[in-house]
Amino acid sequence: MRISGYFERESVATFVRFGKGLGHDCAVIAPSLIPRRPGERVKTNRRDAVKLARLYRAGELTEIWTPDEAHEAMRDLVRAREAAVKDRTRKRQEIRSFLLRHGKIYPGKKAWGTKYFKWLHELAFDWPAHKIVLHEMIVAESQCRERVARLDQAIEDALLDWSLAPVVERLQALRGVGLIAAVTFMVEVGDIRRFQNPRQLMAYLGLVPSERSTGDSVRRGGITKTGNARVRRVLAESAWTYRYPAGVGKKKYFATRHLPEAVRDTAWKAQARLTKRYRALTVRGKRSTVAVTAVARELVGFMWAIALMEPTEA
Repeated sequence: MRISGYFERESVATFVRFGKGLGHDCAVIAPSLIPRRPGERVKTNRRDAVKLARLYRAGELTEIWTPDEAHEAMRDLVRAREAAVKDRTRKRQEIRSFLLRHGKIYPGKKAWGTKYFKWLHELAFDWPAHKIVLHEMIVAESQCRERVARLDQAIEDALLDWSLAPVVERLQALRGVGLIAAVTFMVEVGDIRRFQNPRQLMAYLGLVPSERSTGDSVRRGGITKTGNARVRRVLAESAWTYRYPAGVGKKKYFATRHLPEAVRDTAWKAQARLTKRYRALTVRGKRSTVAVTAVARELVGFMWAIALMEPTEA
């Protein structure tokens, strides 16, 4: 029996596992991709059931990929870290705002290091209450920083038992793709084998240009921004590293030298192509943000290729 219907996004996986546990073949359909006629003004459960059955038989419905329990647990862990990073950023902004109100400007170059916190503790104020306020802010930021560190370690420990850990390791061969970026990409994208080519993955992540063309008129706009915003953010952060000339640093070399030659060759091809792509776009007068978005889109193609490498090939 095939069951279809409307459900909240976070309950889809639970629904599928429950249905399969009862012996049913479940297909969860994306509501936004169900074809609708403009003239339809009557909606009932009976009409919806008949329409879904007909469309499914015709192959016009798009099924939602649902993760297993292990994948869902890893995704929750990565999202918890993201929430912790946002809290840390918020606490640091509160400290910056407080110091700015009182005219305290750090004379060094890099903030939030050992020297920066030493400078914070040595600050003097006219009123003792201000010193207490700053101390409480520092304690709050320290707690958020420790929380992020604990979650980073938890992610590394969880990778030991995760089926996609080898893929995460291979993806780190790419420039700008670290552990957190690779894990975030895999937990949010999921089974990458469902994308037949990298262009499908680019469109799924909303990194392809929007287009409204008719006849001889071709109009393209900004990227569609559909799909998962977390992955787009991570890809954009990784793409910024390609504004520098191609090269393999010492840290990246020792971290990836154990990987197969096919993976390292693909990573080098990506670096050579994407650094050249960024320079070409900026020379043509494109804004750096536009160039980085184009680099992020092509970076998805290389990540798709590395992720699909067979264990014997990789």
